[in-house]
Amino acid sequence: MTTVILMRHGRSTANTAGVLAGWTPGVQLDDTGTGQVQTVGQRLAAVPLAAVVSSPLERCRQTAAAVLAGRDLELQVDDRLGEARYGDWTGRPIKELVKEPLWKVVQQHPSAAIFPGPEGEGLAQTQARAVAAVREWNATLGPDAVWLACSHGDVIKSVLADALGVHLDQFQRIVVDPASLSVVTYTDTRPFVVRVNDTGGDVSALIPPKKKRRGRRAASSDAVVGGGAGTSA
Repeated sequence: MTTVILMRHGRSTANTAGVLAGWTPGVQLDDTGTGQVQTVGQRLAAVPLAAVVSSPLERCRQTAAAVLAGRDLELQVDDRLGEARYGDWTGRPIKELVKEPLWKVVQQHPSAAIFPGPEGEGLAQTQARAVAAVREWNATLGPDAVWLACSHGDVIKSVLADALGVHLDQFQRIVVDPASLSVVTYTDTRPFVVRVNDTGGDVSALIPPKKKRRGRRAASSDAVVGGGAGTSA
């Protein structure tokens, strides 16, 4: 089973300004965001990561750097994990965007939402590229890998919707806060959503168990009827 830790970047200057940053260059973490990602880096320090893959945008690179501190890994960048391309909405205040007719579509029927302008894309396109990136990295890193993907709120929500097997039109029901962790384990037959919007607490369950030399039972793709004893058992 391949496990991906989906980490949203820490709070940014655009978040606090109430602006839709999109692919605007130069948007960085604010002081709170810097503290958030340092805390998450410390939380994850004992989790052996096969790779840390980031959106190319600076706020994600800063976040990923905090996770990489002390690790013998190089940052991998994948444009497919980049923010949704909001087109002409990019850089505009949220308080203005809520008045646009498209806002209701984004909220109620996001699979039909296509952002205006030559640089805009549809949220369905955002989901397709992000899910493809996750599954390709899963295949590259192998079935025993635990790896981290640092991305953006709408991108992570779309990946979680896919993993949950729900339509993209339901993805606004998912909350992904700055510097939060969401975890999905992929098996041969289905993904298991292990955590959503985790902003604190123990992460030892993400450390793979030691391999036994003989008699190791293959991990099952079946869900445990009744819920099972949990990962700490």
